Amino acid sequence: MKLLAFETATEACSIAVYVDGEVRERFEVAPRRHAELALPWAEQLLAEAGIARTQLDAIALSRGPGAFTGVRLAIALAQGIALALDRPLVPVSTLAVLAARVPPPCVVAGEAGCAVVAAPPILAAIDARMGEVYTGTFAWRDHVLTATSAEAVLAPAGYDLPGDDAGWIGVGTGLAAADGVLATRLQPRFARIDAQALPHAADLARLAADAFARGEAVAPEQVEPAYLRNNVALTLEEQKALRASRA
Repeated sequence: MKLLAFETATEACSIAVYVDGEVRERFEVAPRRHAELALPWAEQLLAEAGIARTQLDAIALSRGPGAFTGVRLAIALAQGIALALDRPLVPVSTLAVLAARVPPPCVVAGEAGCAVVAAPPILAAIDARMGEVYTGTFAWRDHVLTATSAEAVLAPAGYDLPGDDAGWIGVGTGLAAADGVLATRLQPRFARIDAQALPHAADLARLAADAFARGEAVAPEQVEPAYLRNNVALTLEEQKALRASRA
């Protein structure tokens, strides 16, 4: 399995090449430089892996939610390459890619034999700006990262984790948004928080390789971005109202 992955939905630009389980990645927090870096990095990684574009089985991309221009860039790059090569695309949720920063549970040996360590629930949250966050909850089930809630965009002060269990792991910049209100409110429910975490193309590539094996690749023209909000910018009146609410 050979796959090229584009993750440009946040302030981080990340490209990866997956070749039969081995992953090579370039990653940099580089706001406004994604378009400059993405294709040169892709060519460098393919050269390092010793494969040509024509040897790729599919192209993976992070479909959002995330920054409007970053999501559009990943789709445009992936579609262009896929159409030129007549290859399918594997779109993956940016929130799932972020949640994959939490590795799957490992198998450990005990006195009674081998047992699987229980997988903690994961909250992935990305700062959506304009006073909102993108959120999604996930869990590893049989080593498949599974969404346990619908993706949403909302004000962090109004979000509650499902159920009443503790032991959650929180990842992503949404936990630090609006002065960290989300992390502060839900602190008793978390076992660990990484509010600096950003999605990586290496994780995208691994998730996409598994999705490809499950038959989840699609034709390039079928990929749709996940913006979650109808408006990508606040009107002047909405900006005034937001500033007034924070005063």
